[in-house]
Amino acid sequence: MLIGIRREDKNRWERRVPLVPADLAELQGTGLQFRVQPSPNRIFADEEFTARGIEVAEDLRPCEVVFAVKEIPKRLLEPGMVYVFFAHVIKGQDYNMPMLRRLLDQQCTLIDYERVVDANGRRLIFFSVHAGHAGMIDTLWTLGQKLQARGIATPLAEVRLTHEYASFADAQAHLRAIGDRLAAELPASLRPLTIGVAGYGNVARGCRDVLGCLPVEWIEPADLAAKAARDPAAPAIRCVEFREEHMVEPNAGQPFDLQEYYAHPDRYRGVFARFLPHLDVLVNATYWTARYPRLVTRQWARENRDPRLQAIGDISCDIEGGIELTLEATLPDEPSFTYDPDTDSITLGVSGGGPAIMAVDNLPCELSREASEYFSKVLRSRVPLIARCDWSADYADLDLPPELKTAVITHRGELTPPYRYLERYLGA
Repeated sequence: MLIGIRREDKNRWERRVPLVPADLAELQGTGLQFRVQPSPNRIFADEEFTARGIEVAEDLRPCEVVFAVKEIPKRLLEPGMVYVFFAHVIKGQDYNMPMLRRLLDQQCTLIDYERVVDANGRRLIFFSVHAGHAGMIDTLWTLGQKLQARGIATPLAEVRLTHEYASFADAQAHLRAIGDRLAAELPASLRPLTIGVAGYGNVARGCRDVLGCLPVEWIEPADLAAKAARDPAAPAIRCVEFREEHMVEPNAGQPFDLQEYYAHPDRYRGVFARFLPHLDVLVNATYWTARYPRLVTRQWARENRDPRLQAIGDISCDIEGGIELTLEATLPDEPSFTYDPDTDSITLGVSGGGPAIMAVDNLPCELSREASEYFSKVLRSRVPLIARCDWSADYADLDLPPELKTAVITHRGELTPPYRYLERYLGA
């Protein structure tokens, strides 16, 4: 069994790898063989693989299974291959439907990391925490730059972009030093800076790791209006976490029920705009599809030309999604733009009356080494199960544990039963 590891080439920032050299060497000791494509950009150099006895070679066609991180261009998909990567197709994303069609035409099997979940639907293999780390740091950078552009000097102007730190530990140390100064140096007119985090999953956990480096006081959404009021005697930063019951309310006045909301979001209306006047920063760490209400809309932007809200960290980064003002994704070296409600357009940078929006769609690549090491740690135990599966069998007969079987999107030229709904997007 020869297993391929594809190099990542979506853009120059993508430096991750699904399996790190140490874990590949351990797996190779169990009888599996690996071939890693060479890459001048990857966070782990080719020599780090060869030093562990891992072959580095260009041609992955002899491999039976190929692991990657990001989507594989459709022109590179080989007939009958088993692929494992983040496919970004389960919402019917139109930009990836040609790739999905090619996988079907080529009789390929696709396993999507995003759908490796437990019995409660919780993801088991993810970069989400690292997305929260990088996204929160880049959002603090955006806030510091926005305030400085307005002529307001704060220690937050010294926050660096995530990719400019040597490591996450380096970033934490720098943020703690900035945090030590904020209590004394934050202007009275900004106290308290109020940061809202929408979401409570792994991405939000990463955000909290970063915010924990600063002198923050966590408050409840019900207390936001009172505790966000400007007060020179207030703490430097107050933070609040929002759940679904804070973002929507039932149309008919019935009590909020989370499972009903998931099943029938049409029975609920978005009410998040009531919190926006009290926030200086909003971080979006929610899962969103078109079935659900938005957090920030174009209409809100038109009606609030100079809001208190200075920065939005759209970590989820669904284009025109939960943050409707996110018209396109950004890159780590220019992470933010400002939305113009008059022209429904964006300008890179933080100038303008509205909030600056951080919309990097590939945040974990800014912490490529830590993200790869964590991801590899949770993936490696599942590699033998994938490698030794008889992929010539029908889907119903695949000998896989449930969390892997439910992640099989296509098999032998067909969408598997859980994903047949994607046909309507392929047809479109």
